[in-house]
Amino acid sequence: MTRRKKVVTVKEAPTEINLTEPQYYFNREISWLEFNNRVLHEAFDPRTPLLERLKFMAIFSSNLDEYFMVRVAALKEQVAAKVTRRSADGCTAQEQLELIGQRLRPMVAQQHRHFEQALRPQLAAKGVYLLDYIDLNQEQRRYLQTYFDEQIFPVLTPLAIDPGHPFPYISNLSLNLAVVIKDPANGEELFARVKVPRILPRFLPLPEDLRLQQKDVPAVWTAVPLEQVIAHNLESLFPGLTILEYYPFRITRDGDLEVAEDEADDLLLAIEQELRKRRFGGTIVRLEVHASMPEVVREMLRQEMDLGENDVYEVEGLLCLSDLFALTGLPLPELKDPVWRSALPPRLRRTIEGSSSLEIEDDFFAIIRKQDLMLHHPYESFSNTVQRFLTQAAHDPDVLAIKTTLYRTSGDSPIVDALITAAENGKQVSVLVELKARFDEENNINWARKLENVGVHVVYGLVGLKTHTKVMLVVRREEGRIRRYVHIGTGNYNPKTARLYTDIGLLSCRDELGADLTELFNYLTGYSRQQTYRKLLVAPVNLRDRMLALIHRESEHARNGLHARIVAKMNALVDPRMIVALYEASQAGVKVDLIVRGMCCLRPQLPGISENIRVVSIVGRFLEHSRILYFHNHGNEEVFIGSADWMTRNLDRRVEAVVPIDDPAIAKDLQEILGILLADNRQAWDLQADGHYIQRRPAVGVIEQSSQRTLMEMARQQ
Repeated sequence: MTRRKKVVTVKEAPTEINLTEPQYYFNREISWLEFNNRVLHEAFDPRTPLLERLKFMAIFSSNLDEYFMVRVAALKEQVAAKVTRRSADGCTAQEQLELIGQRLRPMVAQQHRHFEQALRPQLAAKGVYLLDYIDLNQEQRRYLQTYFDEQIFPVLTPLAIDPGHPFPYISNLSLNLAVVIKDPANGEELFARVKVPRILPRFLPLPEDLRLQQKDVPAVWTAVPLEQVIAHNLESLFPGLTILEYYPFRITRDGDLEVAEDEADDLLLAIEQELRKRRFGGTIVRLEVHASMPEVVREMLRQEMDLGENDVYEVEGLLCLSDLFALTGLPLPELKDPVWRSALPPRLRRTIEGSSSLEIEDDFFAIIRKQDLMLHHPYESFSNTVQRFLTQAAHDPDVLAIKTTLYRTSGDSPIVDALITAAENGKQVSVLVELKARFDEENNINWARKLENVGVHVVYGLVGLKTHTKVMLVVRREEGRIRRYVHIGTGNYNPKTARLYTDIGLLSCRDELGADLTELFNYLTGYSRQQTYRKLLVAPVNLRDRMLALIHRESEHARNGLHARIVAKMNALVDPRMIVALYEASQAGVKVDLIVRGMCCLRPQLPGISENIRVVSIVGRFLEHSRILYFHNHGNEEVFIGSADWMTRNLDRRVEAVVPIDDPAIAKDLQEILGILLADNRQAWDLQADGHYIQRRPAVGVIEQSSQRTLMEMARQQ
């Protein structure tokens, strides 16, 4: 009898997953394009008012300009320098450039097709006509001929291109005409470039009596693109020659600044010099051409600009649709979002005696001493809160000092005016002006000089770090003691963007926050090596480590069978270490909700990796800009606000400040805001595991919930 062998099954140990592998990350450049595609979708959505749809179309184009000036330019520099480093998703710089072209070309084609085939006819139905020159009648042409002779012709400068006239310098974002001319004397074909002047309106309106009239549609506005008026009058620029063809084209140059801070004796002067390079130099990174341009002309432009075929973008219709911003100012309120007037927080209102009317409470300091005050812009007024607080401090005889950071502010800034007033009133005023705020450098240089001229202590930040934090400190003498009042926010001290961006601010006089901000400003203006703070989380000092610790704590709670949850709202999630921590939290069982407006390199809903992570993006009337962080912490909930996104640059190469919310009522208010955002089924998009976003749509019988409309209603009813 034969004995059977006993088979022993060995259970293999589970393979450890390497969460840094490229398959677990989206490419950041493509993720940004997906964000801009969501912006473009608002221009397609019939639920969006017509002129607002034009606005989103213009924003899409404007965003793309900056994307090429910064991101694409940086990738091309890496290719030229033969950089071999790969992105988190495993792509080389050249591979990323190819991916960008593949994703972007159909997107741009869709944009222009929708504008020509949908929006222009819909505008015409409302009495708004953007006409092509060839469709004008004789009377309209005569008017534009006269306008050309008197207003346009004197400012044009045709530039010949031949062996005696080298290819001219073409300025960044300029619209141009490539003109092919024939000399009848010898039959020679010539080439010239005519720049469309920016000093004139892009769309030339016709007078009321020449507007296009349609039955039952009152004529509101009729205009013609400037480049077409120039093109149909080119004979005036080239007398005696025959105009054969003309083709619009547009270029984009590298717009990022390169400042060797550690070598610059004067940072302000160094940045001024770089700004001149941006205006007059910079490598060309994109050529946009009209689809009708023949290959021979396109090839000549491409070679003269040292561009590859992948750098040329063909457009059907009008180039530079960012100029559509001009149409959003038309007097047609029925085609726009209802005007929003920011509310005043209830604690800042008081009833006039004997009347039901309200006025603004004057003593901010008394209000803040009673309790911390949270501000939510633009639902609540910036000018009647932060701006008014600073103005009061500037005039208050008991205020001794004011310190603040300025990253971006408006051109006619009342914030800067208040700081000047404070200095003139003898207060110690210190301002950190971030000269490296991209595309606001020149504006900030002007403010810095203006502040210095009145005796304000102006500093420009730390070498190698960009100061992005938004903080203000007011030092006041009260009853023989010093009290410090603080404002810590998620947005810039800019009254104009405060009407368009959603941001959170905290006004407080808590001693620990005052002491922390005092030390933070010493770090920014002096030689402090501050490594710890009482309450503040500061990048690049302790913010990253603290954020990772908070995520790991939730993971530990989940492993111990406790309820664990994270809700984080930000503009971008790119940093690999933060993403790995979130993946580990998901694997531990933590429920993670991420509200990420723009780039998100984390892949949600991957089995065994991120099935507990949901990512939602909200794109609406206001730009979602606030950063709010929530950690359940086994019921001892913690909520934070601040200036930092979870990007490597924010955590390691910028000065940022994030503050815990200690007031239970404010913490609950912030949790309510997060809940409203997560419940949105109008402007919310869910990120899928394959990188696509799907816009939420309310099911039949379900009420549409726009988070921004809900928050507007709540502010109105306070």
